[in-house]
Amino acid sequence: MWITPGEVLLANALWVSERANPFFILQRRKGHGKGGGITGLLVGTMDVVLDSSARVAPYRILHQTGDSQIFCSIACGSSRKEITEHWEWLETNLLQTLSIFDNNEEITTFVKGKISGIIAEENKSKAALEDEDSGKFREAELKMRKLFGMPGEEKLVNYYSCSYWKGRVPRQGWVYLSVNHLCFYSLLLGKEVTLVVQWTEVIRLEKNATLLFPESVRVSTRHTEHYFSMFLNVNDTFKLMEQLATIAMRQLLDNEGFAADHSLPKACKTLKNVSALKRDLDARAKNERYRALFRLTQDERLDGHTDCTLWTPFAKMHIVGQLFVSNNYICFCSREEDLCQLIIPLREVSIVEKADSSSVLPCPVSISTKNKMTFLFANLKDRDFLVQRISDFLQRTPESGHSVSQSEGSPSTTPLSSSLPTPTGAAGEPSQRRHYSPSLPTATKGLLHIYQKDAPEEHGPKATKEKMKEESWNIHFLEFGRGVCMYRTSKTRELVLNGIPESLRGELWLLFSGAQNEMDTHPGYYAERVEQAMGRCTLATEEIERDLHRSMPEHHAFQNEMGIAALRRVLTAYACRNPGIGYCQAMNIVTSVLLLYCTEEEAFWLLVALCERMLPDYYNTRVVGALVDQGVFEELTRHCLPFLYEHMQELGVISTISLSWFLTLFLSVMPFDSAVLLVDCFFYEGIKVIFQVALAVLHANMDTLLDCNDEGEAMTILGRYLDNVVNKETVSPPIPHLHALLTSGDEPPPQIDVFQLIKSSCDKFGSLRADVIEQMRFHQRLKVIQSLEDTAKRSVVTSTTSELHPTSPWQAKHIMSCYWGASTTAAERHDPSLPYLEQYRIDLGQFCQLFGALGTWPCGTHTATLAARLFRLLDMNKDGLINFKEFVTGLSGMYHGDMTEKLKLLYNLHLPPGKQGKHNSDSPITARSTHCRHTAGHSHSQHCIQCNILVSVSEVKDYKYYLRMWAMENEPKKETIKDLRRMNQEQFIELCKTLYNMFSEDPLEQELYHAIATVASLLLRIGEVGKKFTNNGANKPTDTTNTQAPAAELPQPEKEEPNGESSSGQSLVCRALAEAQLETPPQQTSDEEVKDDTSVSSYSMVSTGSLQCEDIADDTVLIGCAGEQQRRGSILDGDWSITFEQVLASMLTEPPLVDYFEKKGDIQARMAPCKMQRRVERQVSSSSDHELAQLST
Repeated sequence: MWITPGEVLLANALWVSERANPFFILQRRKGHGKGGGITGLLVGTMDVVLDSSARVAPYRILHQTGDSQIFCSIACGSSRKEITEHWEWLETNLLQTLSIFDNNEEITTFVKGKISGIIAEENKSKAALEDEDSGKFREAELKMRKLFGMPGEEKLVNYYSCSYWKGRVPRQGWVYLSVNHLCFYSLLLGKEVTLVVQWTEVIRLEKNATLLFPESVRVSTRHTEHYFSMFLNVNDTFKLMEQLATIAMRQLLDNEGFAADHSLPKACKTLKNVSALKRDLDARAKNERYRALFRLTQDERLDGHTDCTLWTPFAKMHIVGQLFVSNNYICFCSREEDLCQLIIPLREVSIVEKADSSSVLPCPVSISTKNKMTFLFANLKDRDFLVQRISDFLQRTPESGHSVSQSEGSPSTTPLSSSLPTPTGAAGEPSQRRHYSPSLPTATKGLLHIYQKDAPEEHGPKATKEKMKEESWNIHFLEFGRGVCMYRTSKTRELVLNGIPESLRGELWLLFSGAQNEMDTHPGYYAERVEQAMGRCTLATEEIERDLHRSMPEHHAFQNEMGIAALRRVLTAYACRNPGIGYCQAMNIVTSVLLLYCTEEEAFWLLVALCERMLPDYYNTRVVGALVDQGVFEELTRHCLPFLYEHMQELGVISTISLSWFLTLFLSVMPFDSAVLLVDCFFYEGIKVIFQVALAVLHANMDTLLDCNDEGEAMTILGRYLDNVVNKETVSPPIPHLHALLTSGDEPPPQIDVFQLIKSSCDKFGSLRADVIEQMRFHQRLKVIQSLEDTAKRSVVTSTTSELHPTSPWQAKHIMSCYWGASTTAAERHDPSLPYLEQYRIDLGQFCQLFGALGTWPCGTHTATLAARLFRLLDMNKDGLINFKEFVTGLSGMYHGDMTEKLKLLYNLHLPPGKQGKHNSDSPITARSTHCRHTAGHSHSQHCIQCNILVSVSEVKDYKYYLRMWAMENEPKKETIKDLRRMNQEQFIELCKTLYNMFSEDPLEQELYHAIATVASLLLRIGEVGKKFTNNGANKPTDTTNTQAPAAELPQPEKEEPNGESSSGQSLVCRALAEAQLETPPQQTSDEEVKDDTSVSSYSMVSTGSLQCEDIADDTVLIGCAGEQQRRGSILDGDWSITFEQVLASMLTEPPLVDYFEKKGDIQARMAPCKMQRRVERQVSSSSDHELAQLST
């Protein structure tokens, strides 16, 4: 590329001149290409180790005038082709112009100006994102693509100098971290080391420090481990690796690819070695930590943060911490954990002003809210900028009542007002809703309040203690504030651990979870989702209806239609909001508890907070989040209770018990009054408290569990312990626990106070930190998702073993690697909503590659055509993609079918695959594929069809009739060879061409050629005889003046590559075809006569007497002559046809053909080369001679 002209003092140091003229010199750097001796090896090693190749390309062009010793670099190139293009441009456009100048100074000035102008024009056309990256970084990205053969779409995020341990020898080089790959390159003394690892293959990523690998990073895949060390900043490198691996896991989990954030503000200056993608990922990491810390929504973006102090009126002191500002919130977090936390929504802010500065209170900012609370922040580094940013965000906030004061100590304000429109109907009144309205009892109160309003008031000690709790919280509200702007301190945590009063539980759950903010900013959202979702028939609604009456059936609130209807609306509305999750078992249990203390809308937003923020990926089809936390729990057990961990692993108990604990937050395994206290703590502290309580349960039963001999005994011990965890302070009537009734024994075990259990968990395991849990979640997430992928793929292969009969585990593993590894873009077409057999799909190009590697019918240049026909035959829905089941079904016919099945497949491949008719399902491939697709989605299809029939049919007798018709249509039809369509003459010729190409590589080539020639002659005569009996074709004239047909009515042949090879075998086929086609002996016809013959048909007509093997093309029609009268202009005989039974019977008469088609294929022999296709091919800069050879060709 052209570069800004710069002086070069030593032009020949480390460079070799290859071309020169009076004004320019083309040079190649030593160490690139062949030759160079020891000097070249040392220069090449130095370039790699010191990364000088990223600054200095291997080729360059210098400008020189006369005898001057000062050179000027004007262009560089990463390949000879690139630099040669620049050289030729200079010779063509500048040499003659420079020759007319009088002195050297004018020549140099002109050249520099010309090159600078070219660079300016190129910069105008560059994308804005690329302009943000430094020139050095763009050169490194080009180098990465060249070294590893990466496409232009692959973006480099960053690159680092490090050592890669290959065996016991470290190789110094550079690791390149792109969006989808980890790459390493080293060149030491002429020896190359190249490594490419896809992030989707990484199962473990960890940073460790050992004696052998100090400050190293270990990257583990399914098959090997890679160690990298000697980083300049190992922490930054490892964090970036974690982010890229997380993006890859997210892509595997729910098909979310990486999309750059183009709204990211541009950097004030171009940072050296930092790309725009790296800044994007850093911003994402900060946003995620910010949202997790303050329980904010996924669309909240951190604008900035700064150190400051907060004046706390309750403690009469300044607390040191950090102030965070985002587009909708101002947040504060103390430096000391749990000391103070504050969340101020901008919609609640009324005044922002700069207060008077003093030595005690430097640079203060006062923020007042609508509920008369004032917050004073001080020690702000850039107060003016902070106030301006908050002012900008306030102006965008869709609420009224804001005001901002910019003057020092001035109370004057500037109002910022906006209003939200109220949805109205056609007559100006609020629109009427059919399924949800504010008048419903559950729209204003929780179910527990509704069903306890008629209960007699209790004045016992429990009620008194409940009143005391309420009073304690009221005092807390007076001191620390109430609502979203409340100060959250260690005192708040202490009150939560002592239990939240039932009257305040719903309010505080909304506050601590962040659901209150989301509900306030989305008025009417829940009602709209209810109206949109109710009445629809989906797989989620079917599962919801099945589980409605299983949700806390022991509670009287869900023993009537009011509670069931409210639960139905909330679950259905969320399934409509998030189709990716839809509905998952255990959501009904958690939601029913939420409805006891909250209104429907509040329960809906709490469910949103649980599923999308507090318990990520818990409630999806594969409960990935719960499995991840299960792995974290096992790891915590290993660290905290090592002796018990070893024994429990032997019994296999931890993985069995913990899943239900985490999915339902102990609600399904513990009495309700006790479990709801854990839910209180969970909403305040997050998942940490669930881990603490789970560890405390194991610790309390350690001695008994160590004496267990089997899994059942350990399960019984833990189940009975949890059944007897009681809440002695509850004021609600006792609710029978079904699990306790089933596991109760003769002698009841002692009761455990839930408050003592919570206190014990905090005392013994309170050192757990949220950031440590998130780090452990990352490691487990890699392992869990990869394990799920492997398990699902093995299940797919196992389900297809009936198609590939004796499939060993080795074969299954390699079929799996072949299908998922040969195409790097198959994951991009992943649809998690489909059954796993249909989730991953490939297109025609990828299928052709796999067919060529695994197919048993090699046809030379005809292979691609045959693969395309098979692909169209398998692609039943005509979307241009096939799934794994269809892929294996196609292989089955070629490998393990008998002669009849193989011939049926080959016969169907030569019928028009583009047409969709009633006979398309007759082929063995399509029939099996159709049956598989019906079976995979049988339950969902049956439910939807039944619902549609019930809605659309008005009479009962009609709906039963349609159900019977639907059942008959979905019954798999038994196929016979008589159901196959007849084959016309053109298709038969194509079949003969395919057979000829198939036999060309067989050891019995000549015998097969003679056999197929005999069969072809026989079938052509059979077709002629059949024509006479069916359509009386013998009486039809053969002259073209009477038999010409419009070209549009003729079947159009497929455009396939003709085979230019000729052999005696093909000549036999041609003569057999000709003999069967002609009624009289053929005569020679000259080429000129053939060329002069014309017809409205698109086919070319040649005489069969002069037909050679290479003449069989797609547009060839066989004709002949009768005596001296030539039968010119003949078209394909539309009345000629044969059946599959005739083809099969004719083939059975030739033993070589029978042996060929009865032979079973060996799939193992084709697996090894197919596995090698998984590796990414790298393209390394080659020698000058090699590149010159490429240019010359």
